[in-house]
Amino acid sequence: MSRSRPSYNLAARMGRWSASHWKTAVFGWLAFVIAAVAIGMAVGQKTTSMQGQDVGQSKRADKILTQAGFKQSDPLTEIVVVQSKTKTIADPTFRATVNDVVHAVAPFMTIRDLRSPVARVNADQVSRDGRTALVEWQMKGTEKQAEKNVGALTRTTAAVAKANPRFYVGETGSVSLSKSISKLFSQQLAKAGEHSLPLTLIVLLLVFGTLAAAFVPLLLALSSVIATIGLSNIVSHVLPMDGNVSAVILLVGLAVGVDYTLFYLKREREERAAGRTPRAALEAAAATSGRAVLVSGLTVAVAMAVMLFTGDKTFISFAVATMMVVLVAMLGSLTVLPALLAKLGDRIEKGRIPLLGRLRRTSGENRLWARILTPALRRPAVSALAATAVLVALALPTLNLKTVQSGIDSMPRTTATVVAFDRLQGAFPGAAGPALIGVNANTASPAFKTAVRELRTRALASGEMREPIRIDANAEQTGARIRIPLAGSGVDAASNRALQTLRTTLLPQTIGKVPGASYAVSGQTASAHDQNQQMKDSAPLVFGFVLTFAFLLLLVSFRSLVIAAKAIVLNLLSVGAAYGVLVTVFQNGWGKSLLNFTPNGGIAWWLPIFLFVILFGLSMDYNVFILSRIREAYDRGMKTGDAVAYGIKNTAGTVTSAAIVMVGAFAIFATLPIIDMKEMGVGLAAAVLIDATIVRAILLPATMKLLGDWNWYLPRWLDWLPKPQRQQPQPQLEPALEPSH
Repeated sequence: MSRSRPSYNLAARMGRWSASHWKTAVFGWLAFVIAAVAIGMAVGQKTTSMQGQDVGQSKRADKILTQAGFKQSDPLTEIVVVQSKTKTIADPTFRATVNDVVHAVAPFMTIRDLRSPVARVNADQVSRDGRTALVEWQMKGTEKQAEKNVGALTRTTAAVAKANPRFYVGETGSVSLSKSISKLFSQQLAKAGEHSLPLTLIVLLLVFGTLAAAFVPLLLALSSVIATIGLSNIVSHVLPMDGNVSAVILLVGLAVGVDYTLFYLKREREERAAGRTPRAALEAAAATSGRAVLVSGLTVAVAMAVMLFTGDKTFISFAVATMMVVLVAMLGSLTVLPALLAKLGDRIEKGRIPLLGRLRRTSGENRLWARILTPALRRPAVSALAATAVLVALALPTLNLKTVQSGIDSMPRTTATVVAFDRLQGAFPGAAGPALIGVNANTASPAFKTAVRELRTRALASGEMREPIRIDANAEQTGARIRIPLAGSGVDAASNRALQTLRTTLLPQTIGKVPGASYAVSGQTASAHDQNQQMKDSAPLVFGFVLTFAFLLLLVSFRSLVIAAKAIVLNLLSVGAAYGVLVTVFQNGWGKSLLNFTPNGGIAWWLPIFLFVILFGLSMDYNVFILSRIREAYDRGMKTGDAVAYGIKNTAGTVTSAAIVMVGAFAIFATLPIIDMKEMGVGLAAAVLIDATIVRAILLPATMKLLGDWNWYLPRWLDWLPKPQRQQPQPQLEPALEPSH
């Protein structure tokens, strides 16, 4: 029998080298992971600054305030709320409790500008009904130093609360809230990991029926995640990372890491079951599934790189982190996996679980997918129209999509700092996140003083702004910081209307008329608004780049204009349907009881672009994997209809298993109490489920059957595109590959 010519594509060469040098590949990988973790732990992670992420007018305000000598445009303010249901600040016991707080925190050298509401000059720290009073101070040092030092203060104020049980005493503020959120997020991330790993292992056991084969993908994915977290720490000293990158790395790394090794390993076992020698099976897997992994990994990585163009520090760190974990997982699949398969050989079947093995063999997986596929191929027009109608119906709510910045609203209301924040917001609406106006002007001039008085009067008369309004001028009288509480929660419609009134009406008609004055508005509401606007402005660039790159890559990979264009349309349909699910569940609140959340009127401002990039990249996994198998069959002489049926039936089990792994990993995040994480988990899980079922099982085969040989259309003027060498899966009479020792 003739031997087929070995494939020389890059994936095949990597697999062949790794199999022949298994010790170098495996121990080199282990050394890489250990080094990344060790160095990453040693240097630690440098995170982005809360005050360094402003854009637009908010950023201009920060610059004005910095130039005026204010060390922080938004001071690291901590507030202790002292509250009584019956007594007022006039009561001696109330005043004594306030003084207890002041005397307890005053000795700390880590604070400055301690302000007591007992003093007459600070009467704006007492609510109108007199039943709530605020003790305020600013934390010294940087944000990191403040977060490190605030714990002692929080414990001290908690001790005062315990000693005064008749009053509510609780601390909140930018530093304690940030620290509390970070702690909660870390705890929830650990919980998500604890739940997702057993679920992934169970799925892999059902897929392979053996412990050895199930643990290999899981261990490779975990090692990729661990190594990338270490690498992200190292990179953070050049490019500071958002504090949530570990969650993104775990989410994406576990999904793609398992998927890539699953594609590769399933193909190798399939070739072995067909009677090929170990070397031939590994060669076929490397040249086919390995090539699909390479194309998919590069596509996902470049898709992630698009987030670099947004200019937002959070997105930039997400882009770098996801690119790294995808490339690391891809590298492990193309090098370590073939090395392990070459070394283990038939021992990959060790640890067979009889019951799982029988279930796997008797589950009728191919027959099930054949029953789904047969109607799609028998009546392709009806199937395509029905599937498209379902996807369009799911996507329709996207037309009403609104983005919001969740802020503190996304946090569980039982957290101590959040409870204090809610009480502060209730007694002093808007005071927790006021608008901060940076002014560059002669603050001693009569014109400025008149403008400030008029601004205060008109702000309060508008009904959209609240007391206490504070004006702080620098010592040189060349600049000022004006703080004005806005109506609403800080990120809702009421706050945004107040911001627009302040920016477009009140300031131009007051401060704007002072000769030589310049100003800009920052603060919680302004920052959220400006970031949201920047995302909207950068969205067309991001979407356009991803679509163009994916089209060109598929065009080169499959040498077909139709395949490339159709893949873009199908991916857009699945992403649109996922957006629609998000709007229905979170914006319209259809799932609030099931998922235990309170709708905030929109979707997290960062989520649409992030989901588009992630989902478009991940959906390419299935697209490339299935189309590669269809093209392989077509190149061997099958008719298009037969090649479609063959390709999908032979990849259905793998795609289903990979989708279950992804959906399970993503769905875990829907159980977290932070609403942004819920939205991310539901959006990703819904998109993968829709893509792996409606799109890949019905719409893809139906449209390919309708188009027939037009699927492979390539105009003559594109005939110069490279023709990738494809593995011909014919039996090879070669001796088994003996790994080097």
